Amino acid sequence: MLYRVEGIVIRSIDYGEGNKIITLLTPTYGKQGIVVRGAKKLKSRYGALAQLFTYGDYSYYKAGSLGTLNSGEIIESFHELREGLEGPAYAAYAAELTDRSINDDEAAAYLFHQLKACQTALVEGKDPQVVLSVYEMKVAISAGYAPVLDECVNCGRQEGVFRFSSAAGGALCSMCRHRDPSALELEETVWKLLRVFLALDMRRLGNITVKPSSKRQLQLVFRKWLDMHLNLTLKSRSFLDQWEKYGDLLGERVKRPDPTPDVEAGDGTV
Repeated sequence: MLYRVEGIVIRSIDYGEGNKIITLLTPTYGKQGIVVRGAKKLKSRYGALAQLFTYGDYSYYKAGSLGTLNSGEIIESFHELREGLEGPAYAAYAAELTDRSINDDEAAAYLFHQLKACQTALVEGKDPQVVLSVYEMKVAISAGYAPVLDECVNCGRQEGVFRFSSAAGGALCSMCRHRDPSALELEETVWKLLRVFLALDMRRLGNITVKPSSKRQLQLVFRKWLDMHLNLTLKSRSFLDQWEKYGDLLGERVKRPDPTPDVEAGDGTV
């Protein structure tokens, strides 16, 4: 059967002497594996369609588990995400996290649009650490593991000081924090950001400025949350951790100021 879909390449591996197998994230059919014949050849018509992060229109035949590309057209190459070190590091993490968090043929319209917006935000030069935190929240939502943030997940209390518990499922009040002694004590700004991220569609993501201490807490929250609920071992995350640790020494990262936390979400500032 012949299919035609829009898709984003979230995985691309060599296959045989001159071919590639790509995994597309599509809004209509979820993840789809497609063989792109001759993609590794210098004069290939479809080589660019097989590159990681490419957003395009794909037509393919499928009779078994894998399809075979018939034709295609690039809508947006996202070539900036394949240049240097910073872009590929963050974009590869988003792509691998997407690939590992959903099953083949699983409905993925929501995550497709969020991933495309994530890649666009990275290309536009928005703070990649915060962009990835927002996207991690979207992955958690898509997987059915959105945290409870506005009330105690145990007793329902809505007022007071909370701690964040991955094991319990979100916020724990002072009366219930004993249920998870390892629950995280977060800055009030981080609680505010988490609630914004939970409600925000990435397609409406505006300028983001967050101080380093808040970014570190956000990263810790999402690492613990995803490890607890998705239990994924990602090669790209190990590389990203090293990149963030040594990026300044390599002279590749752009140093940013440490202003008052501010999140602009398209229709105003929170």
